[in-house]
Amino acid sequence: MVPAALETYKEVATRFMGNPSSLHNLGGKATRLLEASRRQIAELLGVAPSEIFFTSGGTEGDNWILKGVAWEKARFGKHLLISAIEHPAVKNAAAWLATQGFDVEEIPVSADGFVSADSVREMLRDDTILVSVMAVNNEIGSIQPIREIAEVLADRPNVSFHVDAVQTIGKIPVSDWLVSRVDFATLSAHKFHGPRGVGIVIAKDGKRLTPLLHGGGQEENRRSTTENLAGIAATAKALRLQLTDDEKKRAHIYQMKKVLLSALTDLPNVVIFSAMDAFAPAILTWGIRGIRGEVVVHAFEHYEIYLSTTSACSSKKNAAAGTLMAMHVKPELATSAVRISLDATNTMTEMEQFLSIARQIVEQLS
Repeated sequence: MVPAALETYKEVATRFMGNPSSLHNLGGKATRLLEASRRQIAELLGVAPSEIFFTSGGTEGDNWILKGVAWEKARFGKHLLISAIEHPAVKNAAAWLATQGFDVEEIPVSADGFVSADSVREMLRDDTILVSVMAVNNEIGSIQPIREIAEVLADRPNVSFHVDAVQTIGKIPVSDWLVSRVDFATLSAHKFHGPRGVGIVIAKDGKRLTPLLHGGGQEENRRSTTENLAGIAATAKALRLQLTDDEKKRAHIYQMKKVLLSALTDLPNVVIFSAMDAFAPAILTWGIRGIRGEVVVHAFEHYEIYLSTTSACSSKKNAAAGTLMAMHVKPELATSAVRISLDATNTMTEMEQFLSIARQIVEQLS
């Protein structure tokens, strides 16, 4: 967590002891802070405060939207389209819905990891109720054509459009994915240096969503449970800090990735899965031919450099990246993939240090 957000968390956790649902003065103070945080987040994202709902993270948000839309609209149809490279939170929620009588189809991706808006158009049916496509892929960073898909759905108001935007903040402008045709979106605070365990669901006004949690009626009776007030306030602070000078930060990250990509491409036996054009600047996925990703991760760990294999949520399974498999990358090559995640706080000096060690490791392992 960024230090300023941590300070906000500690201050709120210490000073605001009331439950926002309580009628007494302490509850009133908590409610005012909760709604102030909601307004700040809404303003930063360019939506109405009534369209912001707080969750425990991206996984809950994705599950709520997929299941909530499915339950709400089942009488109109049971066909759902998700991209073949979605996060497990979307894929597994959709797989569960398939066991409940829903018809789930995966939109294929190109060899370099992109959904085609034309494919969405061709796969739409009269009974389609939901299309779910992530904005930035979490494993290779491919930026999906959200605007083009939105245009395909422009004359299909009966189809809900969900965007998993967990990987977007600090990587691409909000305006690139939060277009007017997007009905629902998901964010997770820890992806922009906020606290773990806080998520945001954007549900546009007028869009119905059956609750996933029932209880005390919090969040306009749509997501019951006592709000994590300290976490929510810290999330608002982290989001504001992340979006301050956002373009300048992204340009800095872009230059660092460019340096890494150029140098890694020149090393023997190295394969690159994340290019520059149409890929998020903060994500660079690569591998060493014939060497499993976990071997590379541990080799860099010896130098206190921490990479990931596939997504962090499933890296301990030592499985090939689902995105690469959907791109029809050969399994022996897909299992070599490791991901570098960059941030605006990184420096060019760190890139030079990384490349010096990378040359040693590639030579040793090759």
